[in-house]
Amino acid sequence: MRSFLAVLGATVCALALAPAAHAQDGTADACRTLMSLASPSLHIDKAELTPAGPMKAAFQAGPAVALPEHCLVRGMLNPRTGVGGRSYGIGFELRLPTKWNGRFLFQGGGGLDGAVNPAVGMASVGEPALARGFAVVSTDAGHQGLDASFGADQQARLDYAYQALGKVTAEAKAIIARFYGQGPKWSYFMGCSNGGRQGMMAAERYPLEFDGVVAGDPGFRLSRAAVGELWDTAQLTRIAPRDPQGRPIVSQALTPDDLKILAKGVLDACDGLDGLKDGLINDVRACRFDPKVLACKDGAKTSCLSPAKISTIRAIFSGAHDSKGRQIYTGWPYDAGVADMGWRIWKMGSAPTGAANGINQTMGLDALRRYFVTPQNPDIGAGTFDFDRAAELTAQTGEINDPTSTFMTSFVGHGGRLLIYQGVSDPVFSANDIKGWYDQLAKDAGPPQAWARLFFVPGMNHCQGGPAMDRFDALAAIQSWVEDGKAPDRLVATGAAFPGASRPLCPYPQVARYKGGDTAAAESFACTP
Repeated sequence: MRSFLAVLGATVCALALAPAAHAQDGTADACRTLMSLASPSLHIDKAELTPAGPMKAAFQAGPAVALPEHCLVRGMLNPRTGVGGRSYGIGFELRLPTKWNGRFLFQGGGGLDGAVNPAVGMASVGEPALARGFAVVSTDAGHQGLDASFGADQQARLDYAYQALGKVTAEAKAIIARFYGQGPKWSYFMGCSNGGRQGMMAAERYPLEFDGVVAGDPGFRLSRAAVGELWDTAQLTRIAPRDPQGRPIVSQALTPDDLKILAKGVLDACDGLDGLKDGLINDVRACRFDPKVLACKDGAKTSCLSPAKISTIRAIFSGAHDSKGRQIYTGWPYDAGVADMGWRIWKMGSAPTGAANGINQTMGLDALRRYFVTPQNPDIGAGTFDFDRAAELTAQTGEINDPTSTFMTSFVGHGGRLLIYQGVSDPVFSANDIKGWYDQLAKDAGPPQAWARLFFVPGMNHCQGGPAMDRFDALAAIQSWVEDGKAPDRLVATGAAFPGASRPLCPYPQVARYKGGDTAAAESFACTP
């Protein structure tokens, strides 16, 4: 397989030899001309003008989005035969709007990637980036298929970890320059979950490529979070009822009613700390909650929790640790979103039998067995994993996969801006973990508020959902910060769980506190230390 520099060199050569048609010379012709960029290291499967119209992706909730006329390019970088004779390559999709605003957006992936999602740059509020005039690219991160079988191949691990990001960025910018006759003036990255991890990787390992990065619920310590997923399953397995085959029914270890009791207990203890009882715990750091207050007393069996369930909840929220008490993955904040299906579907699922369907027990376990541990181990399970060896077993993948660095002088030096948002009720990546990284960043590099800001979203599960104000325009915020120098002092957010209301999301360590007035209006809250 050719190196990154060789691929880039081949691309530059192809661009120099290709006919000099640009978008302004006839968009349809310019789009078709991109087929001529094909080479042994770059396959172009499609380059065609797509008319304006609605589009709805298979994974997309809600109505279809209106997209502008654009040139759709699909292809693959570095096709090759890898371990076991399997075909690999970095698939990508690039959409180039006819009416371009001079901006480029890399759309982050999710999960284990393995599929090229439509490159439209969906935002939780407002038009997608493509409709705003951005050229947008997406990638499958170097393998095809949604499972972790790619982990057997060294290069596929590297591509998923970070190299696909760099290679696709270089190729996309070269094609943009070819199509429009000039490169992008501003370059952005936006993603959530693994896409959030990729965003942090963009700022840390490709510091000169992006002007602004939005990293949502980033799995930045993904290798340790994967161990944390197995830890949670092990705790739930201990108290789960058994099916007729003797298998633990993980989904019934904590019932929906149990989690409603837990959520209510947390709200009763902490909801009013920000000055208003409204179903949102803004001051989560001041929340001091112990589930022991929910223990059944005097023979009660309803609206309370058994000692075994309280012990399990404590074990989960304290985070994974080894037999000597050393932390493997951080603990979790108590928050109201624990009763939402978005929390349950990760931690324990809904399967009525021992055939667990929670994401932790399916995708998470597969990823740990075949990607995060070295060497691969298909026998890993909740009852067989040696947590004392977790750091050792995940170290090799963690070194290439986890963007935990706080040394970002080049990114800052060229004017880069980083906006991170994190659901406080995220069930897979702990809000405490990204808080720890941000605190370390401040210690290592000085106060980062001038170029990096972290926003917690109370009640929000993984990337969206929950009893939360989970709809806000992070893309507009990062664009204004980068281009106009307007740092986001607050993000005004709304949410389906609170119709007609809005709230400010405040940059950590500030907290949104009620100052009086309309309880449904964001203007009635101040971001305070």
